[in-house]
Amino acid sequence: MPLTEFEIIKRYFTHRARGAVLGVGDDAAILRARRGVELVVTADMLVAGRHFQKGADPQRLGHKALAVNLSDIASMGGVPRWATLSISLPDANERWLAAFARGFMRLARRHGVDLVGGDTTRGPLNISVQVIGEVPAGRALRRDGARAGDDVWVSGTLGDAALALAAGRLRLAPRERRALATKLDMPAPRIGLGLALREAARSAIDVSDGLVADLGHICERSRVAAVVQFERIPVSPTLGRYRDRPVARAAVLAGGDDYELVFTASRGQRDAIARISRRLRVRLTRIGSITRPRRGRPVTVIGLDGRPLSLARTGYSHF
Repeated sequence: MPLTEFEIIKRYFTHRARGAVLGVGDDAAILRARRGVELVVTADMLVAGRHFQKGADPQRLGHKALAVNLSDIASMGGVPRWATLSISLPDANERWLAAFARGFMRLARRHGVDLVGGDTTRGPLNISVQVIGEVPAGRALRRDGARAGDDVWVSGTLGDAALALAAGRLRLAPRERRALATKLDMPAPRIGLGLALREAARSAIDVSDGLVADLGHICERSRVAAVVQFERIPVSPTLGRYRDRPVARAAVLAGGDDYELVFTASRGQRDAIARISRRLRVRLTRIGSITRPRRGRPVTVIGLDGRPLSLARTGYSHF
């Protein structure tokens, strides 16, 4: 006998919500924010055939569905506290549901996030997650804080996730393919880094749609421009072997799905950022600078020859 909506919720998505007054099980959750904080709220959808293949590993998909939202909270310097999950399913496959819930809840527990509500229904596979976090009042990292003269920094390495999707165009060893696929399917949200950057950064964003596009959002909101040195952008050893290939260059600059943080900070914060990097054991690389606004695209990427690169695209397009 097929599972009903309420049996799916009870069996796979009802967990004790330690940080909520009332979690799953009523018409709505009841939350209590801590004194002196503001709420940061984000939501993302993952649609089968658009954001992932229909045969995607459900445990990895559960992880990523939450991770992409946690990354938004990280870029704001927030602490994630609560999540809701709305999902439409072609059928109530118990094995699929168990694996998806396992991936989702493992990441939720790792970051102290309570699943407090959502919805389930039959339909094309579509996953919508909302995360609510907290940040001290007036302390959130935003896109509109960059100033001319700031350094531009990025965490980790860029391009592996996008290169995983283009792996068929390169001769990669099985081990390299697996490593790239893990970066695509299992992003690690930089929550700790976001918290540390509240003391050092002026603006921040996560790299979801591509470095040039996302840094461009900071520039547009801050009314500035940016210059990035291509050779400074950190990449993995695997991508580094193909860095001069157009497919790899596009992955680094416009591929997206990295969920690293791009942020700006005054030059006087360089020592502080180096200390954050050592303390968190997170690679932080200075890749360019913020300039006064100018005509044309807000972000200019300088190639090895000292000339601006011509970019066919700057990031992922949702339409």
